[in-house]
Amino acid sequence: MKELSILSLPEEIQVLVVELVAANSFADLYRLRTTCKSMKALTELPTVYASFDVFNFPWYVHTPHLLLRTLYAAGNPSALYIKGVQFFFTFGLQEEGLALMKRAADAGFERALYTYAMTCKIFWDDEEYFSRLTRKNVDMIGRVVRSLNWGRGMSHNIAFVTKRDEFISSVIPLFYSCECTPCLDRDWYLWHIENSKDQKKNGYVRVLPHSEKKGNAKVQFSSPETGDGNVRKRKTE
Repeated sequence: MKELSILSLPEEIQVLVVELVAANSFADLYRLRTTCKSMKALTELPTVYASFDVFNFPWYVHTPHLLLRTLYAAGNPSALYIKGVQFFFTFGLQEEGLALMKRAADAGFERALYTYAMTCKIFWDDEEYFSRLTRKNVDMIGRVVRSLNWGRGMSHNIAFVTKRDEFISSVIPLFYSCECTPCLDRDWYLWHIENSKDQKKNGYVRVLPHSEKKGNAKVQFSSPETGDGNVRKRKTE
């Protein structure tokens, strides 16, 4: 079969192809850029820069600041998200940071949607964007955060730290204690292990299975003599 050259396609289709390449792989975009002058010109279009995902960029290439400025000027959602997070959580510029995160979320950038929805809930109890989140979104973001350990040791403003602690102590327990919550028992166990480290009694803790949780049920402590099958010994830290 005779090969079809991308140059034989209408220019509008060529632009769509280049945008998809930009969204998926920086390496492939660079190779496409070097094929010919017309492809090089297409890769420099604002719509192509807007399709690029900053998180796919190989940061060992020493052009990050120039690239970020170019992407930000083109309204790239991932660049808007990064700048918005920096403004809000590091510099304390809430209005500017929130506006940038909202632009990225409205453009369909998944990380921005999650961050914006959670930020509005934590700071202002605004749940408007929660309806756009799916269980798949939350699971994906959770895996990314746990694998990269994001946020640990970073410089956050005092307002964020205060609201974060308030959210952890009040909202999260309600989520996990609700019988209608579609979470796994393992999620429940992991949450209590992480947030009950300072609650020790004889080195043992009883965690309630999801099927036994009612209302605002909390973790119950017990001693080895109870014979409770759900009693587990904590590791000495």
